[in-house]
Amino acid sequence: MPQSAATISGIQRMVLYETRARYFLVGTNQAQTKHRVLKIDRTEPKDLVIIDDKHVYNQQEVWELLGRLDLGNRTKIGQKGSSGLSRSLSAFGIVGFVRFLEGYYIVLITKRRKMADIGGHSIYKIEDTSMIYIPNDSVRVTHPDEARYVRIFQNVDLSSNFYFSYSYDLSHSLQYNLTLLQRPYELWSSPTSSAEEEVQKQSKHDSFDIFEDEGLPTQVVYGLQSEPYYKYVWNGKLLERVKDIVHRDWLMYIIHGFCGQSKLLIYGRPVHITLIARRSSKFAGTRFLKRGANCEGDVANEVETEQIVNDASVMSLTAGSYSSYVQVRGSVPLYWSQDISTMMPKPPIRLDQADPYAHVAALHFDQMLQRFGSPIIILNLVKKREKRKHERILSEELYPAVINLNQFLPPENCIEYLAWDMARYTKSKLCNVLDRLSMIAENVVKRTGFFSNRSNFYCHTIRPDDRWGDLGGYITASGRVQTGVLRTNCVDCLDRTNTAQFMVGKCALAYQLYALGMIDKPKLQFDTDCVRLFEELYEDHGDTLSLQYGGSQLVHRVKTYRKIAPWTQHSKDIMQTLSRYYSNAFSDADRQDAINLFLQVYQPSESRPHLWELPTDFYLHQRNTMALPLDRRSYTMWWSAGVLSYLPVPYDEVSCEDTMKKVKVRRANRFEESIDIYTEFFKPYELTSFDDTFCIAMTNSAREFMPKTVGVDPSPFTVRKPEETGKSVLGSKSSKEETLLQRKTAASAPPPPSEEAISSTSEDDSEDDRDDDASVSQRSTPIKLLTESGESTRTQEIQQQSVKEPYGLNLAEFPAAKDLLIYERFAHLGESQHRVERTEHINLANIICLEPVSCFPEDSIYSLSPPQVDRDSREEFESSVLTGRGQVRALCREDMLMYREYVKNRYM
Repeated sequence: MPQSAATISGIQRMVLYETRARYFLVGTNQAQTKHRVLKIDRTEPKDLVIIDDKHVYNQQEVWELLGRLDLGNRTKIGQKGSSGLSRSLSAFGIVGFVRFLEGYYIVLITKRRKMADIGGHSIYKIEDTSMIYIPNDSVRVTHPDEARYVRIFQNVDLSSNFYFSYSYDLSHSLQYNLTLLQRPYELWSSPTSSAEEEVQKQSKHDSFDIFEDEGLPTQVVYGLQSEPYYKYVWNGKLLERVKDIVHRDWLMYIIHGFCGQSKLLIYGRPVHITLIARRSSKFAGTRFLKRGANCEGDVANEVETEQIVNDASVMSLTAGSYSSYVQVRGSVPLYWSQDISTMMPKPPIRLDQADPYAHVAALHFDQMLQRFGSPIIILNLVKKREKRKHERILSEELYPAVINLNQFLPPENCIEYLAWDMARYTKSKLCNVLDRLSMIAENVVKRTGFFSNRSNFYCHTIRPDDRWGDLGGYITASGRVQTGVLRTNCVDCLDRTNTAQFMVGKCALAYQLYALGMIDKPKLQFDTDCVRLFEELYEDHGDTLSLQYGGSQLVHRVKTYRKIAPWTQHSKDIMQTLSRYYSNAFSDADRQDAINLFLQVYQPSESRPHLWELPTDFYLHQRNTMALPLDRRSYTMWWSAGVLSYLPVPYDEVSCEDTMKKVKVRRANRFEESIDIYTEFFKPYELTSFDDTFCIAMTNSAREFMPKTVGVDPSPFTVRKPEETGKSVLGSKSSKEETLLQRKTAASAPPPPSEEAISSTSEDDSEDDRDDDASVSQRSTPIKLLTESGESTRTQEIQQQSVKEPYGLNLAEFPAAKDLLIYERFAHLGESQHRVERTEHINLANIICLEPVSCFPEDSIYSLSPPQVDRDSREEFESSVLTGRGQVRALCREDMLMYREYVKNRYM
């Protein structure tokens, strides 16, 4: 069966042209061989009129079209108004169209930066945008509150953690993108009813017709265009107005969250570790203003985190080795909130509405069963024992809700609930928090499994591992599939949640590397280059999500729970706590208004109150509370139809009739540019540079974390001491002050008795210590002694110590007299070089024998002969210099004739 591949968008660059009556948006592919034109009317004051002829132009046709538009829109000399067609700006994509109280605006991406690469598919971060008012000034109907809405809308900083891709669907997981329309999915589970059997047979027949056609040539690739998962799309409402009007290539969906990629070098073999976090656009907001869940089952601060591990030596989604693991964080799915009317660091938690049948929890877990399958594992990290009941209110309400929902599910598909008071165990001196989290993570990964597009290696058979045999998920002929997901939460889903997710991700990373054949057993230890790189990636991930939801970076990190954080970290924690408190008290309300306006939860109108006049946005996010429930869902059969038939496989990834409607399959030749990854990435049709091809400044394990000394094990899975790492670890004594103090103490101490002691001491010095200024000054002392006579044994020992520090070796014997003479001449040359005047005669033979390196005998390091320039070139250069200074030379007869011809063709 042919493999499916994602379709590259045909529009990756665009130029906006402007006339008085219309905007013309000309889009082109990367090779600039196919063009589309979008016509936007500017004469409508409040309506959006867009015309897309769906025609594909070549470059010559586009030039002719723009020339005709320029000629048709010219005005005579002396008449007011613009003339012709003017170029407005260049862009890389359309964010959407938005209207407040006047006309429509178009939001364009004007600057981007490449953040990651997955199998040749580039992922970009929005760096800058431009918001352009569409109607012409002559038809504009002004409104006094329009400018305020524009300021609120622009409070959503699109240059902060918004991502997009032309060819990779960021709203779906890698498992969904790679396994959609794969026939083995249809054989995983047999439906129970005859109606569903008929649907499955029909889906099988459809798949057979799509994929197996005897008349097709062998060189065929299939492109997929699936509907995005709108829960994680942030510009879906902004594109809704034009979604059915324009061609699919114009639509580009963006996600909000985090995207980071690091390179793990395993004996020179590159392995990319990518972390993608998708923040939900449903019930989105800031910390205290969005808590719990809404009436549709969407929870606050819901983020889907996916870690992707792939062998970067093969750049292909079909031929390469890929693995991914997904986990979720989100607020407790109950009706609850916190009163922020009083200025308190921890406002009291209150349950807003009684839900005895767990209706809102049922809606939430139904969404998770559809997207992830079973089992759904809840890791609840809120406190159990408190002097004043605060967090415990949520646990006492969530556990009965899960019990109520589980009694109607089959036993093998029940929701698993695991509660652990992480904060209480952190304060205990007898319990290691990360050890307990490691045990939880091992059990979770064994239950859910992970995704891998490669079957087991032969080494897994001849050297089996006990943990590998107990791994869950679903095993197919081409690899593994993750079934189910871990859902972690505390009260805020920030600090404790991020540490727990890191430990689960660390456990899953070990299995992923083992599945790709990179390590011999699925186990990773702390203080290795691999785990340090992964920890830094997860801390960036946690800081970013915490800033988006809580207004500050993480307060408690992995090192805090490992209890290796230095005392200086406590002051940083206090500052982050104060920053979070300030943000929640003073700026969260404005941020919430901006999010509501950007996501079109609130749409301005003349007949309704303004956004800043609303006492609360409760009814904006709880729309169903204002309508009568016409089709109330059953309290016992609380899941959607068809979900249980395919469990533990997620219903969204089954090739049934419902999911096939969301996918468009196209046939194309393998060498067609629009879906060819090779030509999209390497661009063989244009001149490029290495900077453009290798533009991702990702973290590298060999450069950032591996020790720089010689003789160190280069494996990234070797446990290293903190002082051995290339990057200083918090908690290790590697600050400059402590280093200078240690060296002063060592200088005043008596000399060591033997060479072995000196060698052992130098081996224990950290690499950061050797790069200080103090180490350079100490290192220069024995080099001076090379020019003196009568060196003692102590001098030789100091010399050997200094050589061993930077180079990792000892000199076998003292330098010979010939070598000393060469060094003296070299030193003399360096000392006298700055004292030699240009007029002095330099006798190189007196210093050292040098051979000329230039074929021009007159050239030297002090002077050179100017090149010979002909008269015409000199006059041209002098003319350019005079023109730059404002002194224009006299025009000749040919210049005047050319200028008259230009004026005649342009204006007459």
